[in-house]
Amino acid sequence: MRISGAKEMKGADERAIFERGIPSLTLMETAAGSIAKAVIDILGSLNKRRIVVFSGSGNNGGDGLAAARILKLEGADVGVWMTGSRDRVTRDTAVMLARALECSIPVRDFSPAEAKSDCKGADVIIDAMFGIGLNSHMRGAARDAVNIINSCSAAVVAADIASGVEADTGRVLGCAVNADVTVTFSCAKPGHLIEPGCCCTGKLIIADIGLPDDLVESSLLDVDVFTRREAGERLPVRRPVSHKGDYGKILVIAGSRGYSGAPSLAASAASRAGAGIVWVGVPACIYPIVAQKSSEVMPFPLPDDSAGSSWRGGALTMEALEPLRAKLESATVCLIGPGLGRSEETQRLIREIISGCSVPLVIDADGINALEGHIDLLKSARCPVILTPHEGEFARLGGDMEKHGRLYAAQSFAAENKCTLVLKGHRSITVSPGGRAFVNTTGNAGMAKGGSGDVLAGVIAALVGQGAEPFDAAAAGVWIHGAAGDAAAAKFGMYSMSPDDTISALSEILRTL
Repeated sequence: MRISGAKEMKGADERAIFERGIPSLTLMETAAGSIAKAVIDILGSLNKRRIVVFSGSGNNGGDGLAAARILKLEGADVGVWMTGSRDRVTRDTAVMLARALECSIPVRDFSPAEAKSDCKGADVIIDAMFGIGLNSHMRGAARDAVNIINSCSAAVVAADIASGVEADTGRVLGCAVNADVTVTFSCAKPGHLIEPGCCCTGKLIIADIGLPDDLVESSLLDVDVFTRREAGERLPVRRPVSHKGDYGKILVIAGSRGYSGAPSLAASAASRAGAGIVWVGVPACIYPIVAQKSSEVMPFPLPDDSAGSSWRGGALTMEALEPLRAKLESATVCLIGPGLGRSEETQRLIREIISGCSVPLVIDADGINALEGHIDLLKSARCPVILTPHEGEFARLGGDMEKHGRLYAAQSFAAENKCTLVLKGHRSITVSPGGRAFVNTTGNAGMAKGGSGDVLAGVIAALVGQGAEPFDAAAAGVWIHGAAGDAAAAKFGMYSMSPDDTISALSEILRTL
């Protein structure tokens, strides 16, 4: 999927008009035709169908006015509410306004009470108040219109992007239209794909409006949606003549008293995702539990602070450092963090391992928490690092999603700290140290359960262990993990599925790749 930013898309439009001689009204008419087609696809026949258009004063409003005229000429009953000032319409929008009036379309200045009454009888509402240039909070008539649109039962078609969504970030600027269909032009925009804007997009239609392909290419961002094809391309090849050592020796450092499931889930996921050997270092007090759960992975006990107590302590101590260093000498990749806890000594142990590790590191959960206040360890790391925080962990490390949204925050953090970052959540984002980003679209709400992150970390570690580059392993791991979750949801339902079900479904997904 081709993805462009607002500034880049505007630049491509301007070059098409001023350098290639494509009339701007032609582009607007073509865009309007795509919007009208989306409405017709929803309704089928337009006879006796009521369509209400909310139009701003910018070119997005011109798209809506032109679509209103097209639908009127096709037989629909169409009315327009102007949320922007008629005195401030753009040149092209003024032309489309005049053409709409010539077709006897009622174009009225916005009145909340009248517009709300009008929308009650609508079959489709077209949102053409703001396009991809919006960068300030919704207010006044536009804000009132959003509330009216969202309260109606009519299907909603958004022109270019749902009004209220910031195109480059996906942020909702105060409030936003909840569209059923969004018709955007030439390229998708980050706001269509990234939380929370993606939740306002509905079905995304990318319409070709006639921009030359080279201009579209020049507008593209270093961001893409990760797909099944790309996952398959990044999956390490298993050779006929090989042995277990060829597919990675994964060291998982995880667990504490009360969190014996985390190491088992991470290790089992790594094994199911193709790892050759999986070692699991756990506190001695939970070793019997983890060992009983293990068949294909190899747990081993490490010094902890339980001192033989059946209920006190249960977290790793600094005495575990030397045995772990010895194990790291044979390992291909290390996964550290799931369920380790936040005791002061365990956190210090984690930081010592991070600072001295020479094999790729996947840092998750309490491994990430240990970096709070010690973020410079990432910059000075001697090995490639993959960091897998959820939003809360990311914020504690200094990631700022409020100002510029998830994508920019993730790219800035990865570049500054020289790591591969997986910012987890709905539509997880994977970013390389150089800023290349993938947005993931697999996964579902049934994965919002404790243990899902442990499974993801294990899958990523397994792919690194089998030879995938860290960024490729992270992006593919996120997709594979989400796809396995989707398969588990299809079988058990989102309420009843578990992380173990996701692990079991990994085999189905990997087989199809």
